[in-house]
Amino acid sequence: MGGKREKPEDIVLKLRQVEVLQGQGKPLADAVRQIGVTVQTYYRWRKEYGGMSRDQLKRLKLLESENTRLRRAVSDLTLDKMILTEAGRGKLLSPSRRRRCIEHVREVLGVSERRACRTLGQHRSTQRKIPCGLPDEERLTEDIIALTRDYGRYGYRMIAGMLNNSGWHVNHKRVERIWRREGLKVPHKQKKRGRLWMNDGSCVRLRAERPNHVWSYDFVHDRTHDGRAYRTLNIIDEYTREALMIRVDRKLNSTDVVDALTDLFILRGAPEYIRSDNGPEFIAKKVRDWITAVGSKTAYIEPGSPWENGYCESFNARFRDELLNGEIFYSLREAQILIERWRHHYNTVRPHSALGYRPPAPESIINVDQNPTMH
Repeated sequence: MGGKREKPEDIVLKLRQVEVLQGQGKPLADAVRQIGVTVQTYYRWRKEYGGMSRDQLKRLKLLESENTRLRRAVSDLTLDKMILTEAGRGKLLSPSRRRRCIEHVREVLGVSERRACRTLGQHRSTQRKIPCGLPDEERLTEDIIALTRDYGRYGYRMIAGMLNNSGWHVNHKRVERIWRREGLKVPHKQKKRGRLWMNDGSCVRLRAERPNHVWSYDFVHDRTHDGRAYRTLNIIDEYTREALMIRVDRKLNSTDVVDALTDLFILRGAPEYIRSDNGPEFIAKKVRDWITAVGSKTAYIEPGSPWENGYCESFNARFRDELLNGEIFYSLREAQILIERWRHHYNTVRPHSALGYRPPAPESIINVDQNPTMH
Protein backbone atom coordinates (compact mmCIF):
# COMPACT_ATOMS: atom_id res chain seq x y z
CA MET A 1 0.00 0.00 0.00
CA GLY A 2 3.05 2.20 0.30
CA GLY A 3 1.71 3.96 3.38
CA LYS A 4 -1.36 5.16 1.54
CA ARG A 5 -4.26 5.97 3.85
CA GLU A 6 -7.49 4.30 2.81
CA LYS A 7 -10.64 6.32 2.50
CA PRO A 8 -13.58 5.25 4.70
CA GLU A 9 -15.66 4.49 1.60
CA ASP A 10 -12.99 2.15 0.23
CA ILE A 11 -12.66 0.45 3.63
CA VAL A 12 -16.41 -0.29 3.72
CA LEU A 13 -16.22 -1.73 0.19
CA LYS A 14 -13.31 -4.02 1.12
CA LEU A 15 -15.09 -5.22 4.25
CA ARG A 16 -18.12 -6.12 2.12
CA GLN A 17 -15.78 -7.90 -0.31
CA VAL A 18 -14.38 -10.04 2.52
CA GLU A 19 -17.95 -10.95 3.56
CA VAL A 20 -18.70 -12.09 0.00
CA LEU A 21 -15.50 -14.14 -0.24
CA GLN A 22 -16.23 -15.82 3.09
CA GLY A 23 -19.74 -16.58 1.86
CA GLN A 24 -18.16 -18.38 -1.07
CA GLY A 25 -16.26 -20.64 1.36
CA LYS A 26 -12.82 -19.00 1.35
CA PRO A 27 -10.90 -18.89 4.61
CA LEU A 28 -10.62 -15.50 6.35
CA ALA A 29 -6.85 -15.32 5.88
CA ASP A 30 -7.16 -15.86 2.10
CA ALA A 31 -10.01 -13.31 1.81
CA VAL A 32 -8.05 -10.70 3.78
CA ARG A 33 -4.93 -11.34 1.72
CA GLN A 34 -6.99 -10.78 -1.44
CA ILE A 35 -8.00 -7.23 -0.38
CA GLY A 36 -4.33 -6.45 0.28
CA VAL A 37 -4.21 -5.91 4.08
CA THR A 38 -3.12 -7.85 7.14
CA VAL A 39 -5.46 -9.67 9.45
CA GLN A 40 -4.80 -7.13 12.23
CA THR A 41 -5.80 -4.28 9.91
CA TYR A 42 -8.92 -6.17 8.89
CA TYR A 43 -10.05 -6.58 12.52
CA ARG A 44 -9.35 -2.93 13.22
CA TRP A 45 -11.40 -1.89 10.19
CA ARG A 46 -14.26 -4.21 11.13
CA LYS A 47 -14.32 -2.82 14.67
CA GLU A 48 -14.57 0.76 13.36
CA TYR A 49 -16.69 0.36 10.22
CA GLY A 50 -18.22 -3.05 10.48
CA GLY A 51 -21.89 -3.29 9.50
CA MET A 52 -21.98 0.21 8.01
CA SER A 53 -23.49 1.11 4.68
CA ARG A 54 -22.21 3.90 2.47
CA ASP A 55 -25.12 6.17 3.49
CA GLN A 56 -24.41 5.60 7.15
CA LEU A 57 -20.75 6.35 6.56
CA LYS A 58 -21.62 9.57 4.79
CA ARG A 59 -23.83 10.58 7.72
CA LEU A 60 -20.99 9.80 10.12
CA LYS A 61 -18.62 11.98 8.19
CA LEU A 62 -21.09 14.87 8.32
CA LEU A 63 -21.49 14.46 12.05
CA GLU A 64 -17.74 14.40 12.57
CA SER A 65 -17.32 17.52 10.44
CA GLU A 66 -20.06 19.32 12.41
CA ASN A 67 -18.50 18.20 15.66
CA THR A 68 -15.13 19.55 14.58
CA ARG A 69 -16.72 22.87 13.59
CA LEU A 70 -18.53 23.16 16.90
CA ARG A 71 -15.37 22.39 18.84
CA ARG A 72 -13.55 25.08 16.88
CA ALA A 73 -16.40 27.56 17.50
CA VAL A 74 -16.39 26.84 21.23
CA SER A 75 -12.63 27.25 21.26
CA ASP A 76 -12.90 30.57 19.42
CA LEU A 77 -15.61 31.83 21.78
CA THR A 78 -13.58 30.79 24.78
CA LEU A 79 -10.54 32.61 23.44
CA ASP A 80 -12.63 35.70 22.63
CA LYS A 81 -14.00 35.66 26.16
CA MET A 82 -10.49 35.41 27.57
CA ILE A 83 -9.40 38.36 25.41
CA LEU A 84 -12.37 40.51 26.47
CA THR A 85 -11.88 39.56 30.10
CA GLU A 86 -8.22 40.47 29.96
CA ALA A 87 -9.11 43.76 28.24
CA GLY A 88 -11.10 44.74 31.32
CA ARG A 89 -14.38 46.51 31.81
CA GLY A 90 -15.53 49.67 30.09
CA LYS A 91 -15.65 50.81 26.48
CA LEU A 92 -12.47 51.30 24.46
CA LEU A 93 -13.57 54.40 22.60
CA SER A 94 -10.28 55.80 21.34
CA PRO A 95 -7.81 54.03 19.01
CA SER A 96 -4.95 54.75 21.42
CA ARG A 97 -6.72 52.93 24.26
CA ARG A 98 -7.45 49.98 21.98
CA ARG A 99 -3.83 49.94 20.85
CA ARG A 100 -2.51 49.70 24.42
CA CYS A 101 -5.12 47.09 25.32
CA ILE A 102 -4.27 44.88 22.32
CA GLU A 103 -0.59 45.00 23.19
CA HIS A 104 -1.41 43.95 26.74
CA VAL A 105 -3.65 41.08 25.58
CA ARG A 106 -1.02 39.76 23.18
CA GLU A 107 1.62 39.85 25.88
CA VAL A 108 -0.52 38.02 28.45
CA LEU A 109 -2.41 35.49 26.28
CA GLY A 110 0.04 35.07 23.43
CA VAL A 111 -2.65 35.52 20.75
CA SER A 112 -1.95 36.91 17.31
CA GLU A 113 -2.38 40.56 16.45
CA ARG A 114 -5.02 39.66 13.86
CA ARG A 115 -7.11 37.78 16.43
CA ALA A 116 -6.85 40.47 19.11
CA CYS A 117 -7.71 43.26 16.65
CA ARG A 118 -10.75 41.38 15.33
CA THR A 119 -12.06 40.67 18.83
CA LEU A 120 -11.57 44.21 20.15
CA GLY A 121 -12.72 45.99 16.99
CA GLN A 122 -9.44 47.61 15.96
CA HIS A 123 -8.31 47.78 12.35
CA ARG A 124 -4.85 46.30 11.92
CA SER A 125 -3.55 49.34 10.05
CA THR A 126 -4.69 51.52 12.95
CA GLN A 127 -2.94 49.19 15.38
CA ARG A 128 0.33 49.33 13.48
CA LYS A 129 0.28 53.04 12.66
CA ILE A 130 2.34 55.06 15.10
CA PRO A 131 0.33 58.20 16.04
CA CYS A 132 2.12 61.48 15.57
CA GLY A 133 0.49 64.80 16.40
CA LEU A 134 0.56 67.92 14.26
CA PRO A 135 3.55 70.27 14.60
CA ASP A 136 1.46 72.84 16.46
CA GLU A 137 -0.11 70.31 18.86
CA GLU A 138 2.03 71.32 21.84
CA ARG A 139 1.46 75.06 21.36
CA LEU A 140 -2.29 74.54 20.89
CA THR A 141 -2.42 72.45 24.08
CA GLU A 142 -0.67 75.22 26.00
CA ASP A 143 -3.14 77.82 24.71
CA ILE A 144 -6.11 75.62 25.62
CA ILE A 145 -4.81 75.08 29.16
CA ALA A 146 -4.09 78.80 29.55
CA LEU A 147 -7.63 79.75 28.47
CA THR A 148 -9.09 77.11 30.76
CA ARG A 149 -7.22 78.55 33.71
CA ASP A 150 -8.50 82.05 32.94
CA TYR A 151 -12.06 81.01 32.13
CA GLY A 152 -12.85 78.01 34.28
CA ARG A 153 -16.57 78.01 33.50
CA TYR A 154 -16.07 77.69 29.72
CA GLY A 155 -16.43 74.32 27.99
CA TYR A 156 -14.39 73.10 25.05
CA ARG A 157 -16.73 74.65 22.48
CA MET A 158 -16.35 78.08 24.04
CA ILE A 159 -12.58 77.59 24.19
CA ALA A 160 -12.57 76.57 20.51
CA GLY A 161 -14.50 79.73 19.67
CA MET A 162 -11.99 81.90 21.56
CA LEU A 163 -9.07 80.18 19.81
CA ASN A 164 -10.57 80.80 16.37
CA ASN A 165 -11.32 84.40 17.26
CA SER A 166 -7.69 84.90 18.30
CA GLY A 167 -6.25 83.60 15.03
CA TRP A 168 -6.26 79.81 15.29
CA HIS A 169 -8.08 77.75 12.66
CA VAL A 170 -9.00 74.70 14.68
CA ASN A 171 -11.98 72.36 14.66
CA HIS A 172 -13.91 71.98 17.91
CA LYS A 173 -13.42 68.19 17.70
CA ARG A 174 -9.66 68.61 17.89
CA VAL A 175 -10.07 70.91 20.88
CA GLU A 176 -12.34 68.32 22.50
CA ARG A 177 -9.75 65.57 21.94
CA ILE A 178 -7.02 67.63 23.64
CA TRP A 179 -9.51 68.69 26.31
CA ARG A 180 -10.24 65.07 27.22
CA ARG A 181 -6.62 63.99 26.96
CA GLU A 182 -5.53 66.68 29.43
CA GLY A 183 -8.36 65.82 31.82
CA LEU A 184 -10.00 69.24 31.61
CA LYS A 185 -13.60 69.74 32.65
CA VAL A 186 -16.08 72.34 33.82
CA PRO A 187 -16.48 71.73 37.57
CA HIS A 188 -19.75 71.39 39.44
CA LYS A 189 -22.04 70.48 36.58
CA GLN A 190 -25.44 72.03 37.11
CA LYS A 191 -28.67 70.09 36.90
CA LYS A 192 -30.51 70.60 33.64
CA ARG A 193 -33.87 72.28 33.84
CA GLY A 194 -36.74 71.43 31.58
CA ARG A 195 -38.18 74.20 29.48
CA LEU A 196 -41.59 75.45 30.55
CA TRP A 197 -44.14 76.24 27.88
CA MET A 198 -47.31 78.28 27.88
CA ASN A 199 -50.71 76.86 27.03
CA ASP A 200 -50.61 78.05 23.43
CA GLY A 201 -47.29 76.28 22.84
CA SER A 202 -45.20 79.45 22.68
CA CYS A 203 -42.24 80.27 24.85
CA VAL A 204 -41.25 83.83 23.92
CA ARG A 205 -44.14 85.97 22.74
CA LEU A 206 -42.04 88.72 21.16
CA ARG A 207 -38.88 87.70 19.31
CA ALA A 208 -36.23 90.26 18.41
CA GLU A 209 -35.71 90.58 14.64
CA ARG A 210 -32.96 93.24 14.43
CA PRO A 211 -30.69 95.34 16.66
CA ASN A 212 -32.52 97.83 18.88
CA HIS A 213 -35.77 95.94 18.31
CA VAL A 214 -36.18 94.42 21.77
CA TRP A 215 -34.21 95.24 24.90
CA SER A 216 -34.73 93.43 28.17
CA TYR A 217 -33.63 94.26 31.69
CA ASP A 218 -33.69 92.62 35.08
CA PHE A 219 -32.16 92.85 38.55
CA VAL A 220 -29.56 90.51 40.09
CA HIS A 221 -28.94 90.49 43.85
CA ASP A 222 -25.66 89.73 45.60
CA ARG A 223 -23.63 90.69 48.70
CA THR A 224 -20.18 92.12 49.28
CA HIS A 225 -17.72 90.48 51.68
CA ASP A 226 -19.07 92.48 54.65
CA GLY A 227 -22.56 90.97 54.15
CA ARG A 228 -24.18 94.11 52.76
CA ALA A 229 -26.49 93.60 49.80
CA TYR A 230 -26.16 95.27 46.44
CA ARG A 231 -28.13 95.06 43.18
CA THR A 232 -27.19 95.11 39.52
CA LEU A 233 -29.46 96.36 36.76
CA ASN A 234 -28.65 94.29 33.65
CA ILE A 235 -29.81 95.63 30.27
CA ILE A 236 -29.22 93.58 27.09
CA ASP A 237 -30.12 93.71 23.41
CA GLU A 238 -31.93 90.44 22.71
CA TYR A 239 -30.94 90.34 19.04
CA THR A 240 -27.19 91.01 19.32
CA ARG A 241 -26.93 89.47 22.86
CA GLU A 242 -24.84 92.50 23.84
CA ALA A 243 -24.80 93.59 27.48
CA LEU A 244 -25.65 97.25 27.04
CA MET A 245 -25.22 98.21 30.69
CA ILE A 246 -24.74 96.72 34.15
CA ARG A 247 -25.45 99.37 36.78
CA VAL A 248 -24.29 98.45 40.30
CA ASP A 249 -25.46 100.11 43.53
CA ARG A 250 -26.65 99.29 47.01
CA LYS A 251 -30.20 100.25 46.09
CA LEU A 252 -31.81 100.68 42.68
CA ASN A 253 -35.34 102.00 42.22
CA SER A 254 -37.52 103.23 39.39
CA THR A 255 -35.61 106.54 39.22
CA ASP A 256 -32.35 104.68 38.71
CA VAL A 257 -33.99 102.60 35.98
CA VAL A 258 -35.03 105.76 34.14
CA ASP A 259 -31.52 107.25 34.54
CA ALA A 260 -29.90 104.12 33.12
CA LEU A 261 -32.29 103.97 30.16
CA THR A 262 -31.77 107.69 29.49
CA ASP A 263 -28.02 107.22 29.17
CA LEU A 264 -28.48 104.30 26.78
CA PHE A 265 -31.14 106.05 24.69
CA ILE A 266 -28.82 109.02 24.18
CA LEU A 267 -25.99 106.74 23.01
CA ARG A 268 -27.94 104.18 21.01
CA GLY A 269 -31.39 105.50 20.35
CA ALA A 270 -34.68 104.15 21.67
CA PRO A 271 -35.61 100.50 21.03
CA GLU A 272 -39.07 99.53 19.83
CA TYR A 273 -39.77 97.35 22.88
CA ILE A 274 -38.41 96.98 26.40
CA ARG A 275 -39.15 93.66 28.09
CA SER A 276 -39.12 93.13 31.85
CA ASP A 277 -40.89 91.32 34.64
CA ASN A 278 -43.61 92.87 36.78
CA GLY A 279 -41.31 94.15 39.54
CA PRO A 280 -42.29 97.43 41.20
CA GLU A 281 -39.30 99.23 39.68
CA PHE A 282 -40.40 98.31 36.15
CA ILE A 283 -44.16 98.82 36.32
CA ALA A 284 -43.92 102.13 38.18
CA LYS A 285 -45.97 104.85 36.50
CA LYS A 286 -42.87 107.03 36.16
CA VAL A 287 -41.05 104.36 34.16
CA ARG A 288 -44.02 103.51 31.95
CA ASP A 289 -44.78 107.13 31.16
CA TRP A 290 -41.17 107.90 30.37
CA ILE A 291 -40.78 104.90 28.06
CA THR A 292 -43.97 105.84 26.20
CA ALA A 293 -42.84 109.46 25.93
CA VAL A 294 -39.63 108.54 24.12
CA GLY A 295 -41.47 106.37 21.60
CA SER A 296 -40.87 102.83 22.93
CA LYS A 297 -43.29 100.18 24.12
CA THR A 298 -43.22 97.99 27.21
CA ALA A 299 -43.51 94.21 27.04
CA TYR A 300 -44.15 92.76 30.47
CA ILE A 301 -43.97 89.03 31.10
CA GLU A 302 -46.62 87.05 32.91
CA PRO A 303 -46.20 86.89 36.71
CA GLY A 304 -44.16 83.83 37.73
CA SER A 305 -43.04 83.15 34.14
CA PRO A 306 -39.32 83.96 33.97
CA TRP A 307 -38.90 81.84 30.82
CA GLU A 308 -40.72 84.57 28.87
CA ASN A 309 -37.70 86.77 29.57
CA GLY A 310 -35.35 83.98 28.54
CA TYR A 311 -32.52 86.02 27.02
CA CYS A 312 -32.03 88.19 30.08
CA GLU A 313 -32.43 85.22 32.43
CA SER A 314 -29.76 83.36 30.46
CA PHE A 315 -27.45 86.36 30.67
CA ASN A 316 -28.06 86.60 34.41
CA ALA A 317 -27.14 82.94 34.79
CA ARG A 318 -23.86 83.41 32.87
CA PHE A 319 -23.16 86.57 34.85
CA ARG A 320 -23.59 84.79 38.16
CA ASP A 321 -21.83 81.59 37.12
CA GLU A 322 -18.77 83.17 35.49
CA LEU A 323 -18.25 86.14 37.81
CA LEU A 324 -20.35 86.52 40.96
CA ASN A 325 -19.92 82.93 42.17
CA GLY A 326 -16.16 83.08 41.76
CA GLU A 327 -15.29 86.57 43.06
CA ILE A 328 -15.23 88.14 46.52
CA PHE A 329 -16.00 91.87 46.44
CA TYR A 330 -14.70 93.70 49.50
CA SER A 331 -16.37 96.98 48.59
CA LEU A 332 -19.05 98.32 46.29
CA ARG A 333 -16.46 100.19 44.24
CA GLU A 334 -14.51 96.99 43.65
CA ALA A 335 -17.71 95.26 42.50
CA GLN A 336 -18.48 98.10 40.08
CA ILE A 337 -15.01 97.99 38.50
CA LEU A 338 -14.77 94.22 38.14
CA ILE A 339 -18.34 93.86 36.89
CA GLU A 340 -17.77 96.53 34.22
CA ARG A 341 -14.54 94.78 33.21
CA TRP A 342 -16.44 91.50 32.88
CA ARG A 343 -19.14 93.21 30.78
CA HIS A 344 -16.49 94.50 28.40
CA HIS A 345 -15.01 90.99 28.15
CA TYR A 346 -18.47 89.49 27.59
CA ASN A 347 -19.16 91.87 24.71
CA THR A 348 -15.79 91.86 22.96
CA VAL A 349 -14.01 88.56 23.75
CA ARG A 350 -16.33 85.88 25.11
CA PRO A 351 -17.72 83.66 22.29
CA HIS A 352 -21.49 83.28 22.14
CA SER A 353 -22.86 79.98 20.84
CA ALA A 354 -25.95 81.59 19.30
CA LEU A 355 -23.69 83.91 17.26
CA GLY A 356 -21.49 81.18 15.79
CA TYR A 357 -19.04 81.46 18.68
CA ARG A 358 -18.38 85.13 17.97
CA PRO A 359 -18.53 87.86 20.63
CA PRO A 360 -21.69 90.00 20.61
CA ALA A 361 -19.90 93.29 19.88
CA PRO A 362 -16.45 93.69 18.30
CA GLU A 363 -14.05 96.16 19.88
CA SER A 364 -14.61 98.73 17.14
CA ILE A 365 -18.35 98.90 17.85
CA ILE A 366 -17.71 99.41 21.57
CA ASN A 367 -15.29 102.25 20.81
CA VAL A 368 -17.85 103.94 18.58
CA ASP A 369 -20.57 103.58 21.21
CA GLN A 370 -18.32 105.09 23.86
CA ASN A 371 -17.53 108.11 21.62
CA PRO A 372 -20.81 109.71 20.46
CA THR A 373 -18.93 112.27 18.33
CA MET A 374 -17.95 109.47 15.96
CA HIS A 375 -21.57 108.77 14.95
